[in-house]
Amino acid sequence: MSVIIRGGTVVTADTSYKADVYCQDGKIVAIGENLEVPPSAERIDASGQYIMPGGIDPHTHMQLPFMGTVASEDFYSGTAAGLAGGTTTIIDFVIPSPQQSLLEAFEQWQGWAEKSAGDYSFHVAITWWDESVYEDMGTLVREHGVNSFKHFMAYKNAIMADDETLVKSFRRSMDLGAIPTVHAENGELVFQLQQEILSQGITGPEGHPLSRPPAVEGEAANRAIRIAEVMNVPIYIVHVSCKDSMDAITRARNEGQRVYGEVLAGHLVVDDSVYRHEDAEFAAAHIMSPPFRSKEHQSALWQGLQSGNLQTTATDHCCFCAEQKAAGKDDFTKTPNGTAGIEDRLAVIWDSGVNTGKLTINEFVATTSTNAAKIFNMYPQKGSISVGADADIVVWDPKGTRTISAKTHHQNIDFNIFEGRTVTGIPTYTLSRGKIVWANGVLDAVRGAGQYVKRPAFNPMFDALKRHGEVNKPTAVNRD
Repeated sequence: MSVIIRGGTVVTADTSYKADVYCQDGKIVAIGENLEVPPSAERIDASGQYIMPGGIDPHTHMQLPFMGTVASEDFYSGTAAGLAGGTTTIIDFVIPSPQQSLLEAFEQWQGWAEKSAGDYSFHVAITWWDESVYEDMGTLVREHGVNSFKHFMAYKNAIMADDETLVKSFRRSMDLGAIPTVHAENGELVFQLQQEILSQGITGPEGHPLSRPPAVEGEAANRAIRIAEVMNVPIYIVHVSCKDSMDAITRARNEGQRVYGEVLAGHLVVDDSVYRHEDAEFAAAHIMSPPFRSKEHQSALWQGLQSGNLQTTATDHCCFCAEQKAAGKDDFTKTPNGTAGIEDRLAVIWDSGVNTGKLTINEFVATTSTNAAKIFNMYPQKGSISVGADADIVVWDPKGTRTISAKTHHQNIDFNIFEGRTVTGIPTYTLSRGKIVWANGVLDAVRGAGQYVKRPAFNPMFDALKRHGEVNKPTAVNRD
């Protein structure tokens, strides 16, 4: 099967130029002007449009068992919705229960993900620690292509990783050539604040942001960054939502530390007024952690993207419908945390970023695709328009418009946090491994067509550090 995309402007993270792009057998095989191709090749007219790498969402939770229920979006419906929005690859999270084998959990998630319509990869969470976790991390890196491990500093009495676990896991990650990722919220502070707020009679959704103020996130981000500094390991902070954690990242990067930050599309455009909405069901639909913040914090996040101190955009796509959210009707702490966005991320960031002059088109590609591919070692297979890369491509109409609504989206959820927003800039075609899966509003997702993407360890960087004696320095930390 082959496809030729003609007449468009190729846009990468580095440059833009006029060219045709020819794809065959799932790969990009030629880029240039007036390419000669077989008559049988399927043709796409991209005149007046951009040809960009398919989006990479480095933070999703499909089919996640969480807070007594299971996310309504499974790997098929979620990746299919992503394709409709121009996202061709996700990195989801394997989250073992405490005391569950990491390998057992990984196999469980692999089974769920076999129905994916788009490509997928996995981070694996470290939710507890003993010798078996130490060994399983090695197996995951060496045999299964996992090069990132997640740590929840929140959710006390559930999956929260304490400082001892962080120290041991960070050191093991460094030895293996993997990168730790962190959900930065001080879980003890959140727990105590939740109890105080409930004792004051505040039980509705407005209590959620009160129990997770910016300082709670900032403290955890700074603590994780400093632990990473001592362990000599790079670190990736997920869903940065406020100036407090943004400042911690910026300070560390200015000191030369290798710290990466991720921001969600929702945190860039949705503010905390949603929790004070007169409709409690509407407010509850927005409960996620960290919560949406004030416009002051949104400005700091945009500045983070513009300065390069935040490198990636994501969604934390984790869907719970109204019936599921109702579990917290009388106690906000029981409301399942999560919102959607995989279908809308690219359009929302283009509309609120590129169209306003906050981002260039090349920065858009970098922050929605290429940077994630580079940080998690998928580049140039993913995140690039280059010969030999996977033919994951979005043809983007900068003048096309769409009004976002739960009534018309492909996500398996009855609410949309971007409801009613009309965006300018939409995908007209999405190609996944060279197959046209979205064409002018028609989705042709195939159950099980997605492939698992292995991500090798960061051997060159880590080997260089070892040669300079910066890894395995004597410490008082035992591996168990």
